[in-house]
Amino acid sequence: MIKVKVKRQNENVYEIDIKGHADYDDYGKDIVCASVSTMAITTVNGINVLDESIEFEENSGSLIIRVIKETDINQKLLNNMIDELSELVSQYPKNIEIRNED
Repeated sequence: MIKVKVKRQNENVYEIDIKGHADYDDYGKDIVCASVSTMAITTVNGINVLDESIEFEENSGSLIIRVIKETDINQKLLNNMIDELSELVSQYPKNIEIRNED
């Protein structure tokens, strides 16, 4: 299962931690993992192109996104990614979960 942990302060996202494998299908054929990876990397790249206000760590099966300077752009893009991931949760609840922490 992919576990997404969203940390917020005053309703603003300051960290997102994505870990695990969806186990929907074999490695390399898993559409849930591919979707999560695409959403996360597209969001990271978009923020870095527009305002470079985040940092990220990527390891095998793990991505941590940290906001180093809160901006309107990064908050909109991160919240959009969380909304898209929430749609995946509704379709694949056995393969991905999102936890919100304050």
